[in-house]
Amino acid sequence: MSGDRPETSSATLSDSAPDAGADAEEATEEAIAASRPLIAVVGRPNVGKSTLFNRLVGQRVAIVYDAPGVTRDRNYADAWLAARPVTVVDTGGFDPTTDDPMSQGIARHVMAAIAEADVVLCVLDGSAPPTQADADAIRLLRRSGKPVLYCANKVDGPKQEVLVSELYQLGVDTLHALSALHGRGLGELERALMAALPPVDPEAALAPAEDAEVPRVALIGRPNAGKSSLFNALSGSERSLVDDRPGTTRDAVDSLVEVGGHAYRLIDTAGIRKRAKVHEEVESQSVMRSLKAVGRADIVVLMCDASCGIGEQEQRLLGLAAERGRGLVVGLNKMDLLSPRERKEALANAERKLSFARWAKLMPLSAKTGEGVTALMRQVKRTHRELHRRVGTSELNRFFETVLERRPPPTRGGKAPRIYYVTQAQTNPPLFVAMCSAPEVIPESYQRFVIGQLRSAFGFESVPVRLALRKRTRRSEA
Repeated sequence: MSGDRPETSSATLSDSAPDAGADAEEATEEAIAASRPLIAVVGRPNVGKSTLFNRLVGQRVAIVYDAPGVTRDRNYADAWLAARPVTVVDTGGFDPTTDDPMSQGIARHVMAAIAEADVVLCVLDGSAPPTQADADAIRLLRRSGKPVLYCANKVDGPKQEVLVSELYQLGVDTLHALSALHGRGLGELERALMAALPPVDPEAALAPAEDAEVPRVALIGRPNAGKSSLFNALSGSERSLVDDRPGTTRDAVDSLVEVGGHAYRLIDTAGIRKRAKVHEEVESQSVMRSLKAVGRADIVVLMCDASCGIGEQEQRLLGLAAERGRGLVVGLNKMDLLSPRERKEALANAERKLSFARWAKLMPLSAKTGEGVTALMRQVKRTHRELHRRVGTSELNRFFETVLERRPPPTRGGKAPRIYYVTQAQTNPPLFVAMCSAPEVIPESYQRFVIGQLRSAFGFESVPVRLALRKRTRRSEA
């Protein structure tokens, strides 16, 4: 429902995320997607926040269980609400007056989410009378100065609507009665959310910036992976604080630098740890700013400590950047600390752990000694060229004639689908649209084969390539 893209008669595949991508008619939406507004879902424990979060996102992301305190950390997911890209943040149960240390940690997470949010969605239990925790939370939200929408959840029918009136004792002007479990009232809530979000200026989003030709490069990774050391080595000054203790960078820092005669806008970010290890409110805010930095970058350099190996967090960060359609380069840092045998093992481990995005280039380096830094930036430059590479339709179709002769789409369900022609709909990231007779029966494996052919034939070696299958209609034939 709400979390899905606007309906089209196409199937879209990305080799980074099966459901990602867009067709040519969504170019404006893709242009503004980098600045997704953030919606924070807050409320006391067991009011149905995670169920509502899953409804808004359109898939089961948050753990839902009928017991308070299941969601202890923030959960992020991109969604499309009324054809607008947003990021929704689920939070743990919020009680601002608690003395429990774990609950206080949850409260810090919630406060960080509120501080970064464009709109706050406060969830109340519409099947029960208001509590003191509800009243305290509403007072805090009023002091935040953020737009807040209040909804009464668990209103499954007219009988429960009678109880909603009691929640007006909290001094709320408007309550949106809904049932996240059954989807009741979600359409009205979505319209209210769209009205509360900051307005979109598509023309401004599509207008080229002054330095539009300058690659925007975000340096991300876990704390102490060497992001700031690389940033300083490239910028030629100690603009970022470098310390051997993790977590010294709090905010994203931009700097325009020149390397090898080419300009780059570098975005240094705070180290991103697993949410369970993020305790301080200020670090929670820096994590969200780092995630936003990915949204405004062209290319993401994932810095990894080669001496520690690739873990789940690096996989998650790489997946996030790939889903956002960013060019990817993986910097295996601190190679100077490893023996030749350990270097070989570190590269093999990285290739294995990041096999879901084999096209992300692995670059061994040492930000401390400068080894491999020049090669890393040459790869960044190549990746930027690939992001903006455009292949002519005639060239594409000459190539695809030979591909289809060698391996046509397989017959499935009694249907023999045909691909009539292919065109490139957009760049950054490259999106190709294939007009077909029956896109719904072309298997994902064949789509990945087509993407692989595009990569090898036209040099898309270090960027996500997306393929949209569209059914040819009489209008498209004209």
